[in-house]
Amino acid sequence: MRLSWAELRDFRNHAHTRVEDVPDGLVVTVGPNGEGKTNLMEGIAFLFFLGSPRTSSTEPVVRRGAERAYVRGEVETTNGRMLVEVEIPGHGANRTQLNRSPVRRRRDLRRQVRAVFFGPEDLAIVIGDPSKRREFLDEAIRAMWPLKESAITAYDRTLRQRNRLLKEWEGRGAPPGLDAWDAELVESGSALARLRAEATTRLSPAAEEEYQHLAGYGLACAYQPSVWGDPLEEAFAKRLAERRGDELIRRTTLVGPHRDDLALAVRDLSARAFASHGEGWAAGLCLRLGLGAAIAAEIGETPVLLLDDPFSALDPRRQGLVAERLTERGQVFVSVADETHLPVQAVQVWDVRAGSVEVRT
Repeated sequence: MRLSWAELRDFRNHAHTRVEDVPDGLVVTVGPNGEGKTNLMEGIAFLFFLGSPRTSSTEPVVRRGAERAYVRGEVETTNGRMLVEVEIPGHGANRTQLNRSPVRRRRDLRRQVRAVFFGPEDLAIVIGDPSKRREFLDEAIRAMWPLKESAITAYDRTLRQRNRLLKEWEGRGAPPGLDAWDAELVESGSALARLRAEATTRLSPAAEEEYQHLAGYGLACAYQPSVWGDPLEEAFAKRLAERRGDELIRRTTLVGPHRDDLALAVRDLSARAFASHGEGWAAGLCLRLGLGAAIAAEIGETPVLLLDDPFSALDPRRQGLVAERLTERGQVFVSVADETHLPVQAVQVWDVRAGSVEVRT
C-alpha cells in the first residue's frame, strides 16, 4: 500500500501543501518544532482514519481564518487506486468521498486503505491508566477488522444503558429490567473480549520481536480480561451475579471489558510501574509496529506507517536499529526535528518550514 500524492488546504498551519510522486520506502520530514511536520503527518493520517490521531475535535485542524479544511490524496492498493477527498468544516460533520462516491461510515474507507500512526502520546499506552491500553486494543480491532467495529459500539451502548439504570434506581433490590441488560452485557461483552484477545494474539509476537531487536531483552504482552472462562458467556453471567450486590451499592457496572487491561512487562517487571522513559517509549513504538505487522498479515499488504518523532527518546544506537527495520516495512513516513536524527536509509527528505514543504534534492 502506498500514498502516491497528497494535498492539504487550510489544514492547521498548511495553507496549501501538495506532495507528489511520493516514493515507497522511508520518507522523512525535517524541520524545527512548530513548523508543521506533525500537522503534515496528521493531514496524511486523515486520509486513512477520517479523523485526527491527536484530537477528537475537528475545530483545531481548520486553519485560523478559514471556514473549512480540505485533505485529498491517492492511495495505491492491490485492489486499485483509491482517491480519498475529505472536507473538514470547523463545526459539523466531515464530508468524504472515495473515488468520487460519498463515504457514509468510516469503516467503509478503512476496508480499502490502512495505516498505523505513532506519536509521542503513545507513551501513555505503556505508562498510562488501563483505559489507554483498552483504547489501543479497540483501535487494533478497527484496524484489522473494520467490519467488527460494531462489537465495540454495541458494548459501549449496552454499558451506558445499564449504568444509567443502576444510577437512577432508588428502590429496594434490583431495578426492573436489569436481567435483560445483564443478558445484553454478557452477549456484547463476550464478543468484545474475544476480539481483544485475538487482537493481542495477532500483534504481540511482532511487537515482542521488534522490542527484542531494539533493546536486547524482551517485552511481554498479555491480555488481562475482567472475566474469562469456558464457555465465556457462562463465566461472565456468573461473575455478574456474584457482584450484583456491590453494583447495587455503587450504582455502576463492575464486570466486563470496560475493566480489561493489556499487561506489558519489561525484564519481567510491569512496564507501567518500572519501565524507564526510553523503555516505555520503545514499547509504545513496538506496539504500533506490531499492529502494522498484524494488519499486513491480515490483508496481505503492508499498511502505510506514520511515525511522528519516533527517535527523540531513543539513543543513537537504537535510532539506527529502528531505521534499519523500517526499510522492510513498505512506505513509512517519519518526522524528525533534528538533522542528526535523519536516517541514512531515507529515500526522500521533505524540509518543512512555516507550513510549506520542499523536497530536498
